[in-house]
Amino acid sequence: MLGSFCFCDDGVSTRGTPRAKVSGAKPPPSTGVSMLIEVALNGRRTRAEHARLPCSPVELAIAAKEAVAAGAGAAHFHVRGLDERESLDADDVARAVAAVRAAIPGIPFGVSTGLWMVSDPRVRHEKVAAWKTFPDFASVNFNEEGGIALAEMLLAKGMGVEAGMGGVPATEKFLDSGLAPRCRWVLLEPEQQEMDQALTVVAKIEEMLRGAGVALPIILHGLNRTAWGFIDEAARRGYGTRIGFEDVLTLPDGSHASSDAELVAEAGERVRKLGRGDRRR
Repeated sequence: MLGSFCFCDDGVSTRGTPRAKVSGAKPPPSTGVSMLIEVALNGRRTRAEHARLPCSPVELAIAAKEAVAAGAGAAHFHVRGLDERESLDADDVARAVAAVRAAIPGIPFGVSTGLWMVSDPRVRHEKVAAWKTFPDFASVNFNEEGGIALAEMLLAKGMGVEAGMGGVPATEKFLDSGLAPRCRWVLLEPEQQEMDQALTVVAKIEEMLRGAGVALPIILHGLNRTAWGFIDEAARRGYGTRIGFEDVLTLPDGSHASSDAELVAEAGERVRKLGRGDRRR
């Protein structure tokens, strides 16, 4: 069986935070959601797409705190420089990580390492190697050139790796790397915008992971048109899920979301309804 997030009374909080690994941290109050919801605060989007997109360390900290209060059990964001462009520079990462850690103590969070930020895999490796302040984990897209070497370095530095897989090629590289036992979880994120096509990709990746004996927890999420459908799919499969401005800017009824926290709260409500057997859209 593929890894699922099980929130029983075995040292794991209702939001998926391992209590024993967070010294002095108090588990967050239960929101009635028995699956991990990771908030993706900003992604590659710009303020032109949403005026309240969090970019600065202060904005990221506020958005993360609000999202956790709404039910998120983990956070993911793209670090920005002073010009609000995505950045892997050590100083920018340090400022953002320090601000978010102070805002959500005891809640795991990670940052993106997307190759598009710098284009050159060698430059990316050097920039990440220069980090002095570390998030709890970093996302690595295994289809990207240099992804395996980057994941190995992150693990050597004591950071967790969120293994991003959007399709079969990335999954093949992930399995070939031999790093699966050391990663934190799989981020299963099909890019197709039609649910039938996206679900076909998910099934192929699940089959590959199962065949390789990988039992890591899975966070399943969609993008834009598939974002809300995959909240439901994740709940049905016992996986964690992800939501936030990176993934979608609108609520299920098509209206614009006011914040990452509103998206998280809506995701939690959908999960609660599914738990009660209400599968209406």
